[in-house]
Amino acid sequence: MTIVLPAQAVGAQASASQSPASDTDQVKAAPVDLVTKLFYGFGSVAYGIKDNGFQTFVLLFYNQLVGLPASLAGGAIFLALIVDAVMDPIVGQMSDHWRSRWGRRHPFMYLAAAPVAVSYLALWNPPHWSTGALFAYLVVISIIVRTFITFYEIPSSALAPELTTDYDERTRILGYRYMFGWAGGLGMTFLAYAVFLAPTKRYPIGQLNPAGYAHYGTVAAIIMFFAILISAAGTHRRIPMLRQPPAHRPSSLPAYFKEMVSTLSHRSFAMVALGALFGAMGQGVQFAIALYTGTFFWELTSVQMLILIAQSFAGAILAMTIAPALSKRFDKRATAIGAMALSVVITIAPIALRLLGLFPANHTPALLPTLLVFGSISSSLGIAAAILIASMISDVVEDSEIKTGRRSEGLFFAANSLAQKAVSGTGPLIVGVMLTLVHFPAHAQPGHVAPEVLRSLGLFYVPTFILPYLIAIGFLSAYRIDRTTHQNNLRRLSDAAALAEAAEEAGSLL
Repeated sequence: MTIVLPAQAVGAQASASQSPASDTDQVKAAPVDLVTKLFYGFGSVAYGIKDNGFQTFVLLFYNQLVGLPASLAGGAIFLALIVDAVMDPIVGQMSDHWRSRWGRRHPFMYLAAAPVAVSYLALWNPPHWSTGALFAYLVVISIIVRTFITFYEIPSSALAPELTTDYDERTRILGYRYMFGWAGGLGMTFLAYAVFLAPTKRYPIGQLNPAGYAHYGTVAAIIMFFAILISAAGTHRRIPMLRQPPAHRPSSLPAYFKEMVSTLSHRSFAMVALGALFGAMGQGVQFAIALYTGTFFWELTSVQMLILIAQSFAGAILAMTIAPALSKRFDKRATAIGAMALSVVITIAPIALRLLGLFPANHTPALLPTLLVFGSISSSLGIAAAILIASMISDVVEDSEIKTGRRSEGLFFAANSLAQKAVSGTGPLIVGVMLTLVHFPAHAQPGHVAPEVLRSLGLFYVPTFILPYLIAIGFLSAYRIDRTTHQNNLRRLSDAAALAEAAEEAGSLL
């Protein structure tokens, strides 16, 4: 027998255990149509642009061009992340309980579009203030950008487990989300290098052209605005089929937070969330230092940087394909851990080999092709791991619903959103400290940085990058929801819903 759960089925509380589902007795959900997947994923373009902007350009822009010390610039971005730590679960919990004719998620998504665009534009047009005032400006504007991205990203992400309950379909849906997120971030970065930061006679190193960042900010803000609105409008027709908020809201603020703590204390969720957080920290270090290594360590031109960006986009497309295929064969947890571990080894290999004197020298024909090979493999594996981690969080929803009687997609994905934001928060902070410790010069020119400074930077980077990933793999290993567990959870919820419906019908007859 196959039990099919429609997307709009209302979850019910279930406490009685059921027998395990057999291979021929599974709970399945109808697949999500391609148009919905495309609209759902497209909104992540805005998040990708914001994330890549913080990861790639903010630290260098405020340090090398605006003149803010690296430690202060990294610290400002990290302070904004602390505010995120408070806002993310609040927004997630609010969207789980929100009641409106547009459902739980879409009011937040529509609300975010304009403030995200305006604040992101302001980020790249700072005033000519003193160092202390510029530090405060960067803190405040970063908080505003992050807060309104939260109002979009968390409710939008929470749609994934609502659109389908199918174990493998969730991975495919989230594959579209990550593919568009990377396409937005990398595409905007590609445009920045090709157009706004292209070399000129005055600025032969285009990354050091201050005017280019203002133009970049304008175009990025416009794209972010329309990406959010198009995604919200494109998924609007699904509102009647999405889950409804719980019948009863918490009666007071303490009860509100008590419910949040109760939900987030789910063990498997805590393990996957902590794994995502430490993995994002490692990725944040990689992204924050990438412009420094590309410009000063490898001495790449703007055109060569563009080529590296293009291969990362190819890696995102490949990841969308391999993540569902591998997880279907090896399950999500094992695939995520394996992909993450291989990605770390391949990512760190070029720097490690250069420190050992075993990598092609700068400006030689072999340098760029070798970097491309390492980069394409590591990016596809890293993105595949991220897709699978998000899919693992989706599967926590039903497991938690059995224990609490509540569906808390927004609250769960708030933790994942916080992990992703740690990429652009802790990364610049750590790299800012690293640059200070190695005495990296301000207003540096490629080819004129002392070799001992570059070597010290590499020696700091390798262990700093590896450590958070080792911690992440340890946490992911403790996640306990596999395909069989998920099928059993769906069966229990389906049986409980059928019993509740039968009881309601019997009561109406009486």
